[in-house]
Amino acid sequence: MIMKIDNIKMPVLASESELFEVAIKKSRLKRSAIKGVKILKKSLDARDKNDLKYVYSVEILDGKERSKNPVFPNCSNGKKIGVIGFGPCGIFCALYLAKCGLTPIVFERGKKVDERQKSVNRLINDKILDENSNIQFGEGGAGTFSDGKLNTGTSSPLIKRVLKDFVEFGAPKDIEWLAKPHIGSDNLPKVVSAMRREIERLGGEIKFDSKVDDIKIVNGRAVSVRSNGVDYPVDDVVIAIGHSARDTFYMLKDKGFEMERKAFAMGVRIEHLKRDIDVAQYGEKYANLLPSADYRLATKKAGRGVFTFCMCPGGFVMPSASEQGGVVTNGMSLYARDGVNSNSAVLCEVYPEDFLDGVLGGVELQRRIERLAFTSAGGDYSAPVQTFKDFLDGGTKTPFTTVKPTYSAGFTPFDLNKILPKYISESLKIGILDMGNKLKGFSAPQSVLTGVETRSSSPVRILRNVSGQSLTVVNVYPAGEGCGYAGGIMSAAVDGIKTALNIVEKYTGIKVEI
Repeated sequence: MIMKIDNIKMPVLASESELFEVAIKKSRLKRSAIKGVKILKKSLDARDKNDLKYVYSVEILDGKERSKNPVFPNCSNGKKIGVIGFGPCGIFCALYLAKCGLTPIVFERGKKVDERQKSVNRLINDKILDENSNIQFGEGGAGTFSDGKLNTGTSSPLIKRVLKDFVEFGAPKDIEWLAKPHIGSDNLPKVVSAMRREIERLGGEIKFDSKVDDIKIVNGRAVSVRSNGVDYPVDDVVIAIGHSARDTFYMLKDKGFEMERKAFAMGVRIEHLKRDIDVAQYGEKYANLLPSADYRLATKKAGRGVFTFCMCPGGFVMPSASEQGGVVTNGMSLYARDGVNSNSAVLCEVYPEDFLDGVLGGVELQRRIERLAFTSAGGDYSAPVQTFKDFLDGGTKTPFTTVKPTYSAGFTPFDLNKILPKYISESLKIGILDMGNKLKGFSAPQSVLTGVETRSSSPVRILRNVSGQSLTVVNVYPAGEGCGYAGGIMSAAVDGIKTALNIVEKYTGIKVEI
């Protein structure tokens, strides 16, 4: 790189070559010294609906390679590391353990991604739930079927490494520079499958259909992991289970692992016509010319925080249960984001003082609401739905004429006020109305609400020390979203890498810099 140029504003329909020409002129360098231009970041300035601009940061390149790939120490010490879960945290942890010569043995209760898709289809079409292979469990974790959004609020230097790895394994290259990157639920299965094959090539083992039933602990150390009646000797264990592995939470609690309740959030999915969101964000002039619009809204007007989460432009609402007799929703988009509706979760903060059933009281609160949603909608994994107008007024009088529900396992009109705790339903009403003041049409009466969204994050944290080890068992490493240390694909992946490097440093004394 010769120099970096920030804040280059370009018309939204300008070509890449036009951008590069502007960047070269701004550099004031001789063209003979410039070997290329590389986009570092691209974001949209939509404040003036009559004159939208893309804002770029670019690098001017001189053709000399200055970046260095990280050098990984080669442990090659025969140590076997049990990794429980093969979502983003488990995948990246296993990958970096294998890169350093350790042998990860991954235990994933669900199936490979192709077989997992069949399990999801059986729930949609036949109302048959596989409790171990579904939207929540299986290769790639819950994020595999939720658009593969890669935006994050964290600022770790490892974020660039995660994006580079995703691209290396087949993700679209633009994720390295888009301000709000996504892979798409149609692309992500191919990416995680490629990562699995690389882990196996490096000597790791991936065991699917392998729910962990026990971790054997001797003298304060984990010595084996039990799955399907077999004990597998291990030298360390990484717990990367995700936010829905409730039976594992209970197993760890029974074994004495130190845990604490934590705040989380619950609510509903809200749907609008994609066209209406595009116009609200871009204006009529640009609505048909730009990619499907997203949004991110938050308000404290209700006293509790209410916010949107996992926004899926041009997407649809998915059945995401992982336990018999419960209804759970999630959102999903394909890479093209070209569906009729756009949706997002609208969630209300839930505090530890809201549930009093011990350290896993949040789990039981989620379960009660999910089971009530199940019975209210007919008891066959259909979801309860309601227009926002009826949510405000009570009842189900308003037909779905403008916005039609997209929940693919069937739906039943039902008053969501009878399912959600009052502090959540009342907060959501105030919050959605306030969000309508920030984004035109968000609180439109015909907007569709689908219940319930309960799995946005883990309601529990498994405590660990500064080196990432459990406070209870010295060679067990709680990590990722389910253990309370991440929130989304990127932060979970980053925590997986950090955990792997903590283990490598323990065995080699070398702190790997990436």
